[in-house]
Parts: sequence; C-alpha cells; structure tokens
Amino acid sequence: MAWLYLIIASLFEVGWPLGFKLADIHRDKFWLFIALSIVSMSLSGLFLYLAQRTIPISTAYIVWTGIGAICTFIIGLIFFSDTATILRMFFALLILVGVAGMELTAK
Repeated sequence: MAWLYLIIASLFEVGWPLGFKLADIHRDKFWLFIALSIVSMSLSGLFLYLAQRTIPISTAYIVWTGIGAICTFIIGLIFFSDTATILRMFFALLILVGVAGMELTAK
C-alpha cells in the first residue's frame, strides 16, 4: 500500500508546477489555478507522509521527486512546447533510471 501512496503523492507533485504554469497563462483564472496548486501540494505531502511510514524516507523522497520531475518534463514537452533536445531527453532518462534503481533496491 505504501508504494501506491507514493505513486499518488508523485502524481499530485505534478499538479502544483502545472497549476503555476496555468495560472501564468490564464490570468483570468489565476486564483483558481493557485488554489489547485495549493491543494495539490497538500495532497502530495500527505501521501508522501503516508508512504514514508513504511518506505525508507531516502527512497520515498527520491522516487517522489523523480516521478514528479519526469511527469512534469513530459507535460512540458507535450503541452507547452518545451525544448526536446537529445541531451535533455538523455538526462531525463537518467532520472528515470535512478528512480527505477531506487525502487528495485529499496528492500
């Protein structure tokens, strides 16, 4: 169950930078997106807390930030035309490999 909490926490981790970006783009809904960012941050923190009760905090934190970073990177590429150079893709892959390695060696 702890790994499920960690995955949920990681997905909510994506919500707050996305909310900040949308608040910047859609100034007419600024406070709505800021509020969604705050809710997302809070839920991310709550689920991280629940996960780290069982999973070592070093593993939980690295997986949490890594999944959040990779998902945010992908959203930026797909929806916000972020730059997709070979080097950026390579370094994102390194983050993904690091997250997978932490999960595989957590026991």
